[in-house]
Amino acid sequence: MCFRVKFYPTDPAALKEEITRYLVFLQIKRDLYHGRLLCKTSDAALLAAYILQAEIGDYDPGKHPEGYSSKFQFFPKHSEKLERKIAEIHKSELSGQTPATSELNFLRKAQTLETYGVDPHPCKDVSGNAAFLAFTPFGFVVLQGNKRVHFIKWNEVTKMKFEGKTFYLYVSQKEEKKIVLTYFAPTPEACKHLWKCGIENQAFYKLEKSSQVRTREQRWLSTVSSSGEHLGAAAAQGHPRVFQRPPIAMLSPAGPLCCCLCVTEATPVPSPTGEALEGQEWRVGEDLGVENHEV
Repeated sequence: MCFRVKFYPTDPAALKEEITRYLVFLQIKRDLYHGRLLCKTSDAALLAAYILQAEIGDYDPGKHPEGYSSKFQFFPKHSEKLERKIAEIHKSELSGQTPATSELNFLRKAQTLETYGVDPHPCKDVSGNAAFLAFTPFGFVVLQGNKRVHFIKWNEVTKMKFEGKTFYLYVSQKEEKKIVLTYFAPTPEACKHLWKCGIENQAFYKLEKSSQVRTREQRWLSTVSSSGEHLGAAAAQGHPRVFQRPPIAMLSPAGPLCCCLCVTEATPVPSPTGEALEGQEWRVGEDLGVENHEV
């Protein structure tokens, strides 16, 4: 069983507890490795250099021979040119940074990227085109082809529902403009999971007080969620409460950069759709895919 972050903080660098920031750092590092956090090559090199500084400290020519950064797996795949760029930044720009400072800088950079916090759900639009739907701390996004084709803020989403394999997102924008976005999931089960994730994320990020989260009987957002009584306002109410008792955890022996934590407490940690999606190909575009670029 692996520890996973389900709701990403809107500002991870502002988390009060260092252990909490570290756990979020591990999750984002995992996202980078599995190709979920996509970015330009220059940003990718900087993020990897922060990881390197946090893991091994300052560059030491006696300990770190030519090609030392290649021993670390930061991305699904990358070029030797990118490895050299990572080492260059590590040597020349990050000397003296403590692990905690490097992790903090990593978080600050990661949160500025378009795919920060994205857990992609494969779907098709009404024309049959492949797309990925995702929920972020800032709203609902649709990734298609080489770009992000839709970004809907949480306060513009009025309702979400599903019927069989069909997912509907109701949007109300300025000047009372109303839109209904329709997408088709691979299976009814996948569609229900997509809807459930949407309901939970909107409750977590949109509401200002936890008392605003209605019970299932009140049919919040005109739908019934199988976990309708969710945290809701945890993101807005000073997040320490969410991570009040961090799990006792240990790094997986898979390697120095493995960011999957093995939970040793009895309480199970729910996992998002990561395992089912990690093997699927999804890229937001040539400007974002690390493996498509060289420095």
